Amino acid sequence: MKAMECLNFAELCREYGISRKTGYKWRDRFREHGKAGMEEESRRPRHHSRELGEVVTCEIVRLKEAHRHWGPRKIRVLYKRKHHGQAPAESSFKRVLERAGLTRKRRKRQAKQCGRLATGRKAEAPNDVWTVDFKGWWLDPGGSRVEPLTVRDEHSRMLLEMRAVANARTETVRACFERLFKAHGLPGAIRSDNGPPFASSNGLLGLSRLSAWWLALGIDLERGRPGCPQDNGAHERMHLDVRRELQAGRIGRDQDAFDLWRRQYNTERPHEAIGMATPAELYRPSERPYEGTPDELDYGKMDTRRVMRRTGTIRYGGARIPISGTLGGWNVGLAPRNDGQIEVYFSNLLLGLIDPHTCAFVPSITSEVHRSSAQKQATGQEPGNRKTEKKRKIRKNSAPAGAPALRAGLACEKPDASGFSSNPIAPLGGSASRATSSQPNL
Repeated sequence: MKAMECLNFAELCREYGISRKTGYKWRDRFREHGKAGMEEESRRPRHHSRELGEVVTCEIVRLKEAHRHWGPRKIRVLYKRKHHGQAPAESSFKRVLERAGLTRKRRKRQAKQCGRLATGRKAEAPNDVWTVDFKGWWLDPGGSRVEPLTVRDEHSRMLLEMRAVANARTETVRACFERLFKAHGLPGAIRSDNGPPFASSNGLLGLSRLSAWWLALGIDLERGRPGCPQDNGAHERMHLDVRRELQAGRIGRDQDAFDLWRRQYNTERPHEAIGMATPAELYRPSERPYEGTPDELDYGKMDTRRVMRRTGTIRYGGARIPISGTLGGWNVGLAPRNDGQIEVYFSNLLLGLIDPHTCAFVPSITSEVHRSSAQKQATGQEPGNRKTEKKRKIRKNSAPAGAPALRAGLACEKPDASGFSSNPIAPLGGSASRATSSQPNL
């Protein structure tokens, strides 16, 4: 109020330690806006010399409209392709899309600490590991159930197959994999969950007819823990894109639509995990060709027995010993140990032991070891005892002559009432060589 009535305005400014320019500014703002004019104003510049033009902004919005479920980072890569590598900063794309209301903030969940499989196998090259799963089903406009089978190369992110199969039976899924093996060759391992037809909760070591066929072809098994989809997280993330872009539109069993989406996913869509390249740029066929299903597996110098189709038993020492009905029709390898027991192998997988005195078969079980307990004992914080040492015991005996090389298997749960494990065990290192190439009924 003094400024409005003061005769010597310069003296008043000196009294409050401000310049006359600042004093006149505040006085004018008070005259124009009253008390509200005394509030602090934004210092953001009203104009910017490098501000995006209207043409660029509209093109960014058009690209986003064409790819509704892609983020600013992928939209920027598309823009660079069209403009010979020239594009505004990623933050500019984010700002434009936020102003246009075309982005939605991602909800963040705190990651929980959880164990990992003992194998720890990760793909370092194409075809090291394939991942497979069924996308959760949805209903098409006609009320029919749609549940596509998806197969993906873990290293290159190449979506090898997305097939609208009629059912999830072993024969149907096996036919899909035969086509994939003929087109791309054999992978080193296949990662799946513990559900059928990839695994069997009641089978020996979780083996199903399909996974037994994979083992016979020299393909290792990598299983996730029951109820832990994060063990195959990258595959599940791809299913989220399917849900957003296909399931949301209630696409039915239209294989042409699935093939079109898969082709776009492999050849057009940039992937952050591979440096914004496309999967087709990294993927190459496997060096292991598919030569058909072998009649018999070659176990070298080991003795062999054929598993009976109907009963799942083998003959040893004049007795019939039950092994697994899943392996009916296949031959298994027998290797004696120094303690007199007999190791039973299927391909490169140690199934269990036979006691020649009782003719009893004991499945191979590796008890679960919690990382925290192991670390405490290793650092001396938790004294070891016979019980915990027995739980942590992993077979270290060297394999007999002619037996496949061993590696640590994954942690499994205790066997159920039938004596079989409800969790699968990862295949051991190496692979049994194949003999002839005909296809027995599994």
